[in-house]
Amino acid sequence: MTPALTPARAGLLALLLTFAVDQATKLGLYFGTDLVLTQPWRYGPYADLVVVWNRGVSYGMFQQDGALGRWLLVGLSLVAALALGLWMARAGSRLLGIALGLIVGGALGNAVDRAVYGAVFDFVHLHAGGWSWYVFNVADAAIVAGVIGLILDSLLPSGRSSAPGGARDNAAPRL
Repeated sequence: MTPALTPARAGLLALLLTFAVDQATKLGLYFGTDLVLTQPWRYGPYADLVVVWNRGVSYGMFQQDGALGRWLLVGLSLVAALALGLWMARAGSRLLGIALGLIVGGALGNAVDRAVYGAVFDFVHLHAGGWSWYVFNVADAAIVAGVIGLILDSLLPSGRSSAPGGARDNAAPRL
């Protein structure tokens, strides 16, 4: 008999897949190709693969060149991953569990980069005409998808309790 895919298990699966795919793409591109020497790799008029080392956080904000800043960001990522992981373990819906798993997996993937290399390896660049999006990686995309999942989960009426104030019932699976 196969165990049920509870919200926590769905989240753990999302976490593990996100972390594995993120690290596999980074390691494969960085060590398994000559992208560093031959960049950019163009994939049509809208996407390139490039090598960018992000020493900051989202969108390159708060760049940290020293060891103290690097390790503070690693520590912050690990604390956030732990807190979100605890929330994931108590998730009341698969959507919430998966969303949190995506965020935690992405945070851990970027934390590993920062701890090992001193910066996060970003490589996907989307652009069109004069418009250019920031360079990102699988972990970043998973974090964004996870945040969208959190927003969707908060908007779903099926997760609302009949308790005063609309408190959520974290014990009842919704999906």
